[in-house]
Amino acid sequence: MANREALDKIKSFGMTNQMIAEDLSSIEKKFDIEIGHLPKITENVENEYYPQLDADLRAEGARMSKHYEIFYSLETSIRRLVTETFEADLSISDWWNEKVPEATRNDVTLRIKKELDAGVSRRSQEPLDYTTFGELSVIITSNWSIFGSIFNSKKAIEKVFASLNALRNPIAHCCPLAEDEEVRLRLTVRDWFRLMEK
Repeated sequence: MANREALDKIKSFGMTNQMIAEDLSSIEKKFDIEIGHLPKITENVENEYYPQLDADLRAEGARMSKHYEIFYSLETSIRRLVTETFEADLSISDWWNEKVPEATRNDVTLRIKKELDAGVSRRSQEPLDYTTFGELSVIITSNWSIFGSIFNSKKAIEKVFASLNALRNPIAHCCPLAEDEEVRLRLTVRDWFRLMEK
């Protein structure tokens, strides 16, 4: 009898802890914070795989991750800006087919087909997410009548995009940025935001 009672208390304790853990997880998601009540999945991966990788490569990867984060956030915000700007223009019913250059649309169709043929999950249902960084520049500059109200210079857009694209390649293809290129990245990101100052 005592064993049964103890077992019930242990089960109750375990269930209460699971419920608290679930509540904490939902708070983390809701407020985009990390409470730290659960071990990170990456910690498990690091413990399993990282010892096999050279320490200098791990350190370089950690240093480069902040540049990736900057570029990921910037590129995603540019895609969002393009989408929201087109969608805000009520005179456009189908901005992808009406405003995106045909060559870009054709290239995107091929990229989507290639991804589907590879048998992997589609990265997105939005065709804009299949454009290259350079194609984003073309979409903006070829629709200057719409984007000219946001940016102060078409020529500067082309220049900043070219600079960002040159900096993006080593970040996206696992090459370290030289120290002066790190400075150039910070300055070019500032230049991007200056383009929206009027």
